[in-house]
Amino acid sequence: MTDDIVASVVRQWQAVDPDLDTGPMEIIGRINRCAALLQQAQDAPLRSAGLTRPEFDLLGAVRRTARELTPGELARETFSSGAAVTKRLRALQERGLVDRRGDARDRRVAHVRLTDAGRALVDRLLPCQLAYERSVLAGLDERSRDELGSRLSDLLVQLEGRLGGAGR
Repeated sequence: MTDDIVASVVRQWQAVDPDLDTGPMEIIGRINRCAALLQQAQDAPLRSAGLTRPEFDLLGAVRRTARELTPGELARETFSSGAAVTKRLRALQERGLVDRRGDARDRRVAHVRLTDAGRALVDRLLPCQLAYERSVLAGLDERSRDELGSRLSDLLVQLEGRLGGAGR
């Protein structure tokens, strides 16, 4: 089995300080490295449609909830800042994928919904995106994927409870 880049970094740190506990680095470093590589390589179907992952996440949030959402709700659903959501919504609206409607009672509030074109795009892209993501994970057998998913879920629940509670 070939060492990954994190194993090499750990060996270097252990050569500098043999008493250093690099256990957390071995896990967090690999998660961060995987995330970086996935960010670089993923989303080919989205790119071909001229969308970024964050834009697709906004469209998907409106599609899967099957109701209008406010920009604040979209920020919470997609773990994005309000400013980022506003910028993405403007671009998606210019492309005719979402509509924004003002609230009759509070002019500061907008409600976002998918246009027919937006709904059709999400419905067309999601199966392609899932197939692409499945191919990225094809090197892992089903048991390994299930175990990895479960372990990552455990970590995510722990982190959301400790770190993410304030942001949600």
